[in-house]
Amino acid sequence: MRPIFAAWGGGNQWLLQTARYLQYCGYHVQYDLRGEVDAIVMNHGGLTGKLSIPLEAVQAYKTQHPTVAVLHRVNDNDVRKKTHEMDARLARFDAVADHTVFISEWLRNHHSATWFDPARPHSCILNGADPAVFHPIGNRPWRAGEPFRIVTHHWSDNWMKGFAAYREIDEAIAAGKLPGVELWIVGRWPKEIAWRAARTFPPANGSALADLLRQCHAYVTASLQEPGGMHFIEGLQCGLPVIYHEDGGGIVELAGQYGLGFRDDVIGAVTAIRERYVEFREKLLRAGPSGDGMCIRYREVIQQALAQVR
Repeated sequence: MRPIFAAWGGGNQWLLQTARYLQYCGYHVQYDLRGEVDAIVMNHGGLTGKLSIPLEAVQAYKTQHPTVAVLHRVNDNDVRKKTHEMDARLARFDAVADHTVFISEWLRNHHSATWFDPARPHSCILNGADPAVFHPIGNRPWRAGEPFRIVTHHWSDNWMKGFAAYREIDEAIAAGKLPGVELWIVGRWPKEIAWRAARTFPPANGSALADLLRQCHAYVTASLQEPGGMHFIEGLQCGLPVIYHEDGGGIVELAGQYGLGFRDDVIGAVTAIRERYVEFREKLLRAGPSGDGMCIRYREVIQQALAQVR
C-alpha cells in the first residue's frame, strides 16, 4: 500500500506510523522495488487491488533475490464483510512470505482453520494508534450530573460495523430510555439510517478525529468478526473506556481489558459503563494501549528476519 494522508481504514493508519517509526530507527522505506531492497513488507489493499507493488512483482523479485526477507501482515478475512475472496487472496500472498504477522490471535486461529499452518514462522501483534495524535491529554473526565457522551467512528458504512446496535442506542436516547446520555457518530453509515438523537460528523482523521474523541467519555464498537480493528483503539488511547460486542473477533482481545462486552443488551452496557467509568478510565491512564509498543514489535520482527544467516 501507498500511504494515504486522509481519513481511511486502519491498515493505512498502521502504515503511516510504522513507516515513520522505521525511518526514525534508521531504515529507508520506499513503496516500489527499484534498486536493491533487503525486506519487503506486504500489507494488502483489500479487494480493490490498490497496491503499490503487485504480488507477481514480489514473487519475481524473490526469485531473482532469494535472500530478501518477505513479511506479510494479515489484517482481514471474509466473514467480517461477508465477502468470498479475501481468505483465498491472503493465502496466495502468504505463500511468498518468510514471516507472517496477524493482528490478533483470533485472526490467526481463524485462518489456521483453513489455509495457514501455525507451525510456520509467525507473530501476533495487536494494533496501536499513533500516540502523538491519540492520547488522553485534554480529555475532560465525566462527572456525575453532566451528559455522558458516547462516540463511535467508522470509515466503512457496512452493517457489520455494528450499526444496528448504534441505531438501538440512538432510538433509546430519543425515547427517553437513556437520560443524560449523548451519542456521537463520526464518519459514514448506511443510507437506510435516519438518526433521531445522535449528533453526526463527517469522516475525520488525525488530530481532527482525536479532538472529537477527547470530547467524549466512552467509546462503543459493535463491529462483528473484526480481525483487530483500529477505530476503538483510537478511542481507548484518548481515554475512553469501551463498550464492545462479544462477537467482535479480535477486538475482544484488547477491548476486554478496558471495558464491558455485550451481546443482546447494548442499552444495559451503556448504563453499566457509566457506573464503572472511573475504574476503567484509571486503568487506561495507568497502562493503556499505544502505537509505540506496536511499532517496536514490528521493528523487532523485521530486524530478526534481516539478521538471520541466509
